Amino acid sequence: MTPVHFSFSSAFVLGLMGLAFHRTHLLSALLCLEGMMLSLFIALALWTLQFESTGFSTAPMLLLAFSACEASTGLALLVATARTHGTDRLQSLNLLQC
Repeated sequence: MTPVHFSFSSAFVLGLMGLAFHRTHLLSALLCLEGMMLSLFIALALWTLQFESTGFSTAPMLLLAFSACEASTGLALLVATARTHGTDRLQSLNLLQC
């Protein structure tokens, strides 16, 4: 495994571990998801550059577009949660009360 592959793999795993183990605020969960999507984007872009395949050249841009949609949806949920519950702590959210 090259150092470049190791760095992007470790960035993805660190984002996944942060999402799994540090679930106190919704904003920290969104930041971990964005870090994971950024590492996937860079890895996919380097993969298409390495193999010089023109068929997959639009895949990183498509992933980036989905990542932007995910970020805007997450921020909208963060604002809605902060307005209704007064905080973004995940412990105060209860799906049974919705």
